[in-house]
Amino acid sequence: MPQGRDGRLIVVSDDLAWYADADHIVPTLQGLLDEWERFAPAVEALAVDLAHEAIPMRRFHEREAAAPLPRAYQWADGSAYVNHVELVRKARGAELPDSFWTDPLMYQGGSDDLRGGRDPIVLADEAWGCDFEAEIVVVTGDVPQSAGRDEALGAVRLVGLVNDISLRNLIPGELAKGFGFVQSKPASHFSPVFVTPDVLGDAWADGKLSLPLSVDLNDKPFGRAEAGEDVTFDFGTLIAHLARTRRIGAGSLIGSGTVSNRDPDGSPGRPVALGGRGYSCIAELRTVEQIAGGAATTPFLHWGDTVRIEMRDAKGHSLFGAIEQKVVKG
Repeated sequence: MPQGRDGRLIVVSDDLAWYADADHIVPTLQGLLDEWERFAPAVEALAVDLAHEAIPMRRFHEREAAAPLPRAYQWADGSAYVNHVELVRKARGAELPDSFWTDPLMYQGGSDDLRGGRDPIVLADEAWGCDFEAEIVVVTGDVPQSAGRDEALGAVRLVGLVNDISLRNLIPGELAKGFGFVQSKPASHFSPVFVTPDVLGDAWADGKLSLPLSVDLNDKPFGRAEAGEDVTFDFGTLIAHLARTRRIGAGSLIGSGTVSNRDPDGSPGRPVALGGRGYSCIAELRTVEQIAGGAATTPFLHWGDTVRIEMRDAKGHSLFGAIEQKVVKG
């Protein structure tokens, strides 16, 4: 919840209806991650008491929640879904190296300004080509240098969602410099709630989250990708890739990259309106339009547009709350 630069720690009920303050145990989520073995049992006991309504509790409103980590020691975004990477590269006329299927792609994002799921997308210039990217994100504990996949996967403490905003029309010029993203990757937005992997049950296995990821644009279905399918690199592999030459500090955020599916016949996928699973970003749809008709026709985001990203379990319950945003002129 908002309080100072690092917020304050609360525990939320499974139905996202109620919360209890946890800052008497440890003030912030970063503090919990720093000393997980010390504080996690008490926080878990508090969650059990909340479930049994045995402690004071208050109504939880997603719109009041800050990002679970308003600032973090690290935010790195990977390429679990190489289908997405292939499509967006094709859109700008770049070939996909064969190594991308065996060696993860990853970029280091800004982690000093991480925004909540109901904070607006602030866009100064529509010509920059603003796009959403719906992704899964995990938060790690400490990971030693050169950790293997299994050790890295064992360090996953929390799971959530992220909208990794991209300014598509700024990307080519930055990549041409050979030094990665900076201006083309503004602040990312995170789901109101992160959960421990055990809460996800069988949906979390082998470093993958196997549930549909819903994306709506202006209140219309845009994407319904299955997050557990077409995964080239699981989270254990992504984290181990980052840890190859350095330690990873507790509270590091690792993104999956845009969730992306192919059609069963191997094609890039169809829009939801045509019976497909759609897309988790506009760039993929524009690429499909270009392949099919010779030109991209769907525009990037305009001021006033709304985006909603959410994941529900098999019973239809929202797991992380919704990232629901409006694009505003900044």
